[in-house]
Amino acid sequence: MLILGILSLVLCQFLGPVAWVMGRRARDEIDGSQGAIGGRGLVNAGYICGIVATCLLILGLLFLVLGIVVGLVGSSGN
Repeated sequence: MLILGILSLVLCQFLGPVAWVMGRRARDEIDGSQGAIGGRGLVNAGYICGIVATCLLILGLLFLVLGIVVGLVGSSGN
């Protein structure tokens, strides 16, 4: 999970929601095992990286849409 979370931050923010969902499932599985499965810290770090990457993805898409709207409004004013 940590690797997927880091990749979602560095290379492709589209992996962010995947890291978020998979991290949540893995964290729930670790919590349900009553301590038999370790690695909760690494999974939690990947989960948080997935959340951050998803937020960055949403912000990037909002800025893209805003740029397109501003460009269309600006070009129609001529």
